[in-house]
Formats: sequence, C-alpha cells, structure tokens
Amino acid sequence: MKIRDLYGCTIEVTNLNKAIRQTQLFKEYRHEDKSFSDFDKRQNAYWTDLYNKLVEIHRQLKNTSK
Repeated sequence: MKIRDLYGCTIEVTNLNKAIRQTQLFKEYRHEDKSFSDFDKRQNAYWTDLYNKLVEIHRQLKNTSK
C-alpha cells in the first residue's frame, strides 16, 4: 500500500504493523541537546502524521474484515 507523508511524498508500506511500531518509536525521539528542539518539533510532527495515517488505515482494514 502507499501513503502520502506530510510533504506530499509517496511512501510504500509493505508491513503495516511494523511501520506502526517504527513510527511510534520515531515520534517519541528527542535529542538531549536542546539546540535541536526546532528540528525535533518538525520531526515529531512528521512522524506523528505518518503514525496517525497508518493507525487509521489499520483501523479501516480491521473494520472491513469483520
């Protein structure tokens, strides 16, 4: 399956569950060095957006399989 990221780029997802776990970890990542705080905010927004899209796809797939 393919999804669009926050910047409109297409990403192919071959393992939905693994992608959800990976994005969940990435969205929580922060640098200890506070000089990266702006970068971390942008990265958090990116990974949170992907995570939410993947979780929604997972939910929809579960509902259609019932």
